[in-house]
Amino acid sequence: MTIKETFDRFNKLNVLIIGDVMIDSYMWGNVSRISPEAPVPIVCVNKKENRMGGAANVALNVQAMGANPILCSIVGDDDGSKMFFDLLKKQKLSSEGILKSKDRITTVKTRIIGNNHQMLRIDEEVENSINNKESDTLIFVIKKLINNKKIDVIIFEDYDKGCITPILIKTIVTFAKQKNIPTVVDPKKKNFMSYSGVTLFKPNLKELKEGLKTDFDHNDNKELGKVVTGFIKKQNIDTALITLSEKGIYIHSKRAKALIPAHIRNISDVSGAGDTVVSVAALCLALKLSSELTATLSNLAGGLVCEKVGVVPIDKKQLLDEAIALKL
Repeated sequence: MTIKETFDRFNKLNVLIIGDVMIDSYMWGNVSRISPEAPVPIVCVNKKENRMGGAANVALNVQAMGANPILCSIVGDDDGSKMFFDLLKKQKLSSEGILKSKDRITTVKTRIIGNNHQMLRIDEEVENSINNKESDTLIFVIKKLINNKKIDVIIFEDYDKGCITPILIKTIVTFAKQKNIPTVVDPKKKNFMSYSGVTLFKPNLKELKEGLKTDFDHNDNKELGKVVTGFIKKQNIDTALITLSEKGIYIHSKRAKALIPAHIRNISDVSGAGDTVVSVAALCLALKLSSELTATLSNLAGGLVCEKVGVVPIDKKQLLDEAIALKL
């Protein structure tokens, strides 16, 4: 099968995405002077923009690759949620898996960008876990969607904002196994050790060290391999995909252990790159592509979005062109 045929097959996939959704709000402007009130730059705003972020950015990446994303999450019952539902509608994405909570606020991250550089970020959020009733309702909705639709892969997109709980993880991973649906995780610190039995686990280096509460020389491939081997064996995980920033990506499974080097890029902004990597990796997993090809395509995709300012989804044609140029 050619890489072009592989990319065409992405179009037939349904991807269930569970996790913390948010709004990425941007204020763009120019900086030409320092404030007389404090030693800080003055940004003269000339553009404002709201985008879907967090797990919703994973949905945008999945959609950009041609597949059909189905989001499952909890938002507040506030102005932020109204904005979020408007963004879903604008993007032609279903809201059937999104619940509202009167006890929570919708996460909004506002980035102030001056002269194409991020100057400041303001976060509006709650980080406490959803309550038992909300968790039970979300589990019910997720199971219903899995039963009623052909789901090819499930992504847990965890931002430690409380939507994903250990009981939700255990219940859905068990249910997915019964249905032979692969599961992919983009973890954070809080639930790091709760994802036993998932198919593919994708932390970055910082998350791996924090999650395992250990430090090691990540420049030593043998040491990195040893740490990952012990972790996936203990957690009964099939494949680990570790993003290593400028070093590239490390794939570790029963079939392959390889460090895929990063391509030289003009890096503008790394925010959102992890969302892109997990999206492409999940689609590759759904098609049962090889570990090496999964890692290589995910690595390429993550690098490409870093060339853009702000959180933006992958450009499928650009990724395909690079993959063809590399003779993948």
